[in-house]
Amino acid sequence: MSQLSQQPVQLVIQITALPGRGGDQIAAYKRLAPLVRAEDGCLQYDLHQVAGDPDRFVLIERWSSRAALAAHDATPHMIEADAASPAFRAGPAEVIELDPDPLA
Repeated sequence: MSQLSQQPVQLVIQITALPGRGGDQIAAYKRLAPLVRAEDGCLQYDLHQVAGDPDRFVLIERWSSRAALAAHDATPHMIEADAASPAFRAGPAEVIELDPDPLA
């Protein structure tokens, strides 16, 4: 396995719920979070609401490796969550992968 695949992976995910459906996003997260946090390689899985906007969220994920993230994406609970989210989300989440080392 390459050195790069062994580095931690950090994601910032922007989520926008349909107008008035932010509560559905929170409820879905509360059901999912304990399952995700129990996965091998999960270092962080935290949802934050954008101040002043009850329908916008930022999810911060950190994984021990790219392999751990790939395994996470293939779990039955994530497949189910991804299938259910269009019912309350305004569109696909925007996934931003950060470089592993901060600039300053």
